Amino acid sequence: MPMTPFGIMSLVSKFQESRIFLTAAEMDVFTLLAKKPMSAQEIADRLEATVRGVTILLDAVVSMGLLEKKEEKYHCPAEVASIMSKESPTSIMPIVMLATGGWKRWSDLTDIVRRGNRIRGTAFDFKESEQEAFTGAMHASAYKIAPGIVAAIKPGVARKLLDIGGGSGAYTQAFLEASPGLTATIFDLPLVINMARRRLATTGLLDRIQFIAGDFYKDELPTGHDLALLSAIIHQNSPEQNIELFRKILRALQPEGRLVIRDHVMSSDHTQPTSGAFFAVNMLVVTAGGWTYSFEEIKSALESAGFIKVNLIQPDERMTGLVEGFKP
Repeated sequence: MPMTPFGIMSLVSKFQESRIFLTAAEMDVFTLLAKKPMSAQEIADRLEATVRGVTILLDAVVSMGLLEKKEEKYHCPAEVASIMSKESPTSIMPIVMLATGGWKRWSDLTDIVRRGNRIRGTAFDFKESEQEAFTGAMHASAYKIAPGIVAAIKPGVARKLLDIGGGSGAYTQAFLEASPGLTATIFDLPLVINMARRRLATTGLLDRIQFIAGDFYKDELPTGHDLALLSAIIHQNSPEQNIELFRKILRALQPEGRLVIRDHVMSSDHTQPTSGAFFAVNMLVVTAGGWTYSFEEIKSALESAGFIKVNLIQPDERMTGLVEGFKP
């Protein structure tokens, strides 16, 4: 960023573009306009909104390149609709809608930095509809990167995978497709387990998957596994919560069993990657003790729990860092 008054003011105004986009997403204009071009009056009637408001909002979205405007009618181009229409199988709308809730929480950031977060419970104590939206959001990103993550992990001779907080089962699916001799256990909350079972029913893999409902904050994990995956979990926990969870995983693994953690893996000064530094702010806003951790901090917590041979498998770019540790 240029260290000039113009550069600083550009930084100040960045929120405007984000808010315009999030409002368009909340009003689901991308799904609506993917079907056919519509005038501002037609859109306003469908959305029960004002013509003036719709016109000003959508003109701004057009200027961002996300919509097209021709002969006073708006349309969502196919390449945008493929990722922004709720009716598209490759839609990222669950992630976007999760961000709309984040906007409201981030509005309290100044007060949280000054006085601390007064949040109660765990990071993701969702209502049923919120849990489905969150799991859908995680699946929208996970299914794309899961094969590459599994390739980097190299499951090798592992025979029984424990996917802790396995969500939609995207990583379990990628593991099983990469390793024909592997079976898996998905452990997650009851509602999430039901969602995973429904989604995986079409994959032909159900006979190789065991679904176990539970809460890893309260319950012991199922035992007898030689490989465990802990994907996008440690950032929501305090260091003490992570050590306790690592001890549960240690008990769930067979001797010489392997745990792989996928998460942000920060530089030792916690400033890189930028995505991880920003995500730490999100954890400040939405959790009581969450953070993004450096490799040295993850290694120390794993060793405190009893793991050995802790290594960095893959450096982090956008929550793609991988760290492994072994049960003695």
